[in-house]
Amino acid sequence: MRLILNCIVAVCGCMAAAAHAQEACGQLANAYGPYDYRTEKPKLAIVEVAHFTPDVEFLRGGNTSTLGGDIDYTLRASPNHHRALNSMMNLALRLHTKKPQGAHYTLDCYFDRALRFAPNDGIVREIYGVYLSRTDRKRDAVRVLEDALQFENDDANLHYNLGLVYADLKDYPNALKHAQLAYRLGASLPGLRNKLEAAGQWRESADKEAAAPASAGVPLPRVAQ
Repeated sequence: MRLILNCIVAVCGCMAAAAHAQEACGQLANAYGPYDYRTEKPKLAIVEVAHFTPDVEFLRGGNTSTLGGDIDYTLRASPNHHRALNSMMNLALRLHTKKPQGAHYTLDCYFDRALRFAPNDGIVREIYGVYLSRTDRKRDAVRVLEDALQFENDDANLHYNLGLVYADLKDYPNALKHAQLAYRLGASLPGLRNKLEAAGQWRESADKEAAAPASAGVPLPRVAQ
């Protein structure tokens, strides 16, 4: 009986947490969509042509509204739109704010919405992990990036970013493990290797097999070069 009660309490706790997240970060229902960025890109073309132009994506200027407004529109139509999440993150970091002008939600809310919409999207977790690291929440970043591995274990960018965060935390065994994996998978930036060399922690992988091709996803920002 006690086990049953504990299970009921746990389920109720999860439901309460989900309800609180929905209240704080909004329902996912939208006038258009929401559509999964990974599988429904054709349906998003009509949104992108107006609200996620190259000028918007690269933060040169809004198209129908403010930059934050156009990116927000895109993310309401597709909460897990990888490139739009990346752009909103970069805009928030550039402006030193959690909620850029025109955005309906904070950055953490956009990631909450993306993960509620697509809980198995490892790229969303990767971008969120980078954001957490760049806002000095490195232990949270490790947790989120490690979670992403269950979906994107062959992603060179993911291992690279995770290695950088571990190196910042001075967890050098894990930093080296992910650095070696990143370079084996095709990572080309030298920053992680340089960081480990400077700490006297770098060594080449004993695995001399041919490098596997890097995962073909949107190039994600590194925590550092």
